[in-house]
Amino acid sequence: MKRVGWFGRCSAAVVFAGVAAATTTQTLAQTSVDRSDTAQSTELRAFNIPPQPLATAVGIFGQQSGRQVTVDGALIRGFSTPGVQGTMSVEEALRRLLAGTGLVATFPSATTIALQRPGQSSAADPGTIHLDPVQVQGYAVPSQAMIDNIPPPYAGGQVATGSQLGLLGNRSVMDTPFNQTSYTAKTAQDQQARTVRDVLLNDPSVRFSRSDSGPGFDQVTIRGFTVDAAAWSYGGLYGMLPLQSPMAEMAERIEVLKGPSVMLNGMAPYKSIGGMVNIVPKRAPDEDLTRVVASYGSAGQGGGHVDVARRFGNDKEFGVRFNGVLRAGQTDLQYNSDQRALALAGLDYRGNGIRLSADLGIQSQYIAGLSPYIALAAGVQLPYAPSARSNPTAQPWGFQSRQDAFAVGRAEVDIANNVTAYVAVGGHDNRLGGVYSPLTTILSVAGTARANAPFNISTYNTFFTAEGGIRGNFETGPIGHELAVTATTYSQETGSGTVVSSIGPFATNIYGPTTIGQPTIVTPAANKISTAGLSSVGFADTLSAAEKRIQLTVGGRAQTVSGTNYNAVTGAPVDYYNQSAFSPSVSLVFKPWENVSLYGNWIQGLQQGTTVQPPFTNAGQIFPPFVSTQYEVGVKADWGKLTTTASLFQISQPSILTNLANNTQYLGGEQVNQGLELNVFGEPIKGFRVLGGAMFLNPVLTKTQGGTTDGWIAPFSPQFTLNLGSEIDVPFVRGLTFLGRALYTSSQYIDTTYPRRSLPDWTRFDVGVRYAFENPGATGKMLVARFNVENVLDANYWSGANETANFMFLGAPRTFRLSLTADF
Repeated sequence: MKRVGWFGRCSAAVVFAGVAAATTTQTLAQTSVDRSDTAQSTELRAFNIPPQPLATAVGIFGQQSGRQVTVDGALIRGFSTPGVQGTMSVEEALRRLLAGTGLVATFPSATTIALQRPGQSSAADPGTIHLDPVQVQGYAVPSQAMIDNIPPPYAGGQVATGSQLGLLGNRSVMDTPFNQTSYTAKTAQDQQARTVRDVLLNDPSVRFSRSDSGPGFDQVTIRGFTVDAAAWSYGGLYGMLPLQSPMAEMAERIEVLKGPSVMLNGMAPYKSIGGMVNIVPKRAPDEDLTRVVASYGSAGQGGGHVDVARRFGNDKEFGVRFNGVLRAGQTDLQYNSDQRALALAGLDYRGNGIRLSADLGIQSQYIAGLSPYIALAAGVQLPYAPSARSNPTAQPWGFQSRQDAFAVGRAEVDIANNVTAYVAVGGHDNRLGGVYSPLTTILSVAGTARANAPFNISTYNTFFTAEGGIRGNFETGPIGHELAVTATTYSQETGSGTVVSSIGPFATNIYGPTTIGQPTIVTPAANKISTAGLSSVGFADTLSAAEKRIQLTVGGRAQTVSGTNYNAVTGAPVDYYNQSAFSPSVSLVFKPWENVSLYGNWIQGLQQGTTVQPPFTNAGQIFPPFVSTQYEVGVKADWGKLTTTASLFQISQPSILTNLANNTQYLGGEQVNQGLELNVFGEPIKGFRVLGGAMFLNPVLTKTQGGTTDGWIAPFSPQFTLNLGSEIDVPFVRGLTFLGRALYTSSQYIDTTYPRRSLPDWTRFDVGVRYAFENPGATGKMLVARFNVENVLDANYWSGANETANFMFLGAPRTFRLSLTADF
């Protein structure tokens, strides 16, 4: 009953937010006027407008330029624009946007641009820009397509106006019945993000749960539940990204969908109940791109990044883009050095009715002075956090090497103007090896600890995935339909081998670690230990009415999960798993006004059921896939240059319990996470951008062993997280911008024993500055200097933990990054 009451109170809050948005939206839309008197010819702004129909591009240009654009809709209907990319004057961006249209632009005021035919304007008017003759682009991309149809950035350029929504294709923020955010490559670049996970930290619903300098997959928590990097997707395909630390330079967009999404994306191969992360690959823009970045990080991390793109053909139908990255050197952690490299080629072809793309990549990483996991022994009070800079209990000889090679191909064919068929296929090979002590267990509040015996490990993972389907839209009377059907397949093979050192565990201390000599351990062979398979068939139909003011989406996915475990020595199968489940879903979007969306969804998530192991009497029993269910309602309001969202959710996740009377395991446990999310992004005032929000979480254990901890707050689930980030352009120094961000995470319980132990709350402040100025060696191109400092106060804190293994992690120490970006 208490849980229902909490949900009800939050529901009232969301309804109140929706009413407030509805009653004030139109007024603000009418009164929000840009008062800038900055000269049109001298102001520099960042533009990111992909190729698309001119009718939609004009609105985006208005947001990014801070200008009100007036034009007769019939005048620009049927034209396409090559897009605008880069930092330049508003006038130059307008020239590129309208290239080939024959239109004339006039400036009735400092904040208004009017587009007209040449005969409607006087050639003597000094505020008139004459453009090129009419040339209609030779191809068009239908709305149901995915390739070459990426949603453009929103005002401020930090997030996009829409995201990829799996089976449903690309959807705008206001037409998406979920809480989803798409962070742009510009955000990653301006924050000097090293990995995808660094960018995800902009979201208040996301927190790290593993250190970047330690072993294992990257991992985050979303809405209080773990989401493994192995469950992230690349252009919608699972298993294609590097398993450890995928680099931020590979992404045009980093999209995070909160909550389970099996109907939309299919079942993920690893944990993903809390949400879904998708990486959108980079593509060559219409304008030639030659960008070189030189970077330096504190303690000795030097690096460089080359981003080159060209388009070829009469209509620029062939595109090639290459990203190469190399970073190496000592980090801020004692003994720790990190060397990583990325080579990624993106190819595409966009023709009349057909679009093709391919991504070919290699990522390599070598970490020395690897940071071990840290655990807390039962009954031991948590010590205060040591300095992460000391790299507690790491050995200078400990290392791990990682290599990933992946390739993905996609094709789309327009069967008709409103129907597109697509297919995608990909493969990925991951190799890992290393010698290190993997775990340190704290034994006392004074920091005494026991380090596990070092081992030598070798692993491999190979992945193959494919999907195909059809998306189309049509009408039946007054009802519009957006129909989608898909089929997917995924397979994975895993091999591993471990040899443990004979020296055994050794004593150490997290404040004064013991250093031992490097042991000699033979490198083991990685033998096959498991295979896994996922296949599914999904369908969805979005029914719309009243000019899409009402959108009802219904759908479902039939999912089959299989797996086999093998004896690593003999290769003989040990057990086999094969189960199926059907997951329906329904969601609704209602727009009382064009810029206000009320939405709700009921959707499920799946995790592979486990096989009971000895010594339980029902050993060998296979549980069906664990079904998690989400209920969510929310409101979104687009104020023109600022978007605010509020969402209220409840997710239930089942778990395994033990019947002590007959020594059997059964599926009977449950954790319920209820939460309220508030998000904001955009550029409400010219030169001032905001990005952030908050999450209030009520993570409750509802069905526990014998009911002994029913109603308790779940471990490692902070009940409040807050992100406040902003950028301010200095008005009296053109091109100068200051950045700031504050992150707060409330305390987290460690376990379910009494008295309960907890990780203290923590706060981190990040600051930065960038300066953009014209490149003297390339007319019209820019140089951008960036300086960022994370954890500027050098706070020591326990940042979080892994909910399954109870491993704890330290927040990174103060770290600075410096870079110079040159466009040619």
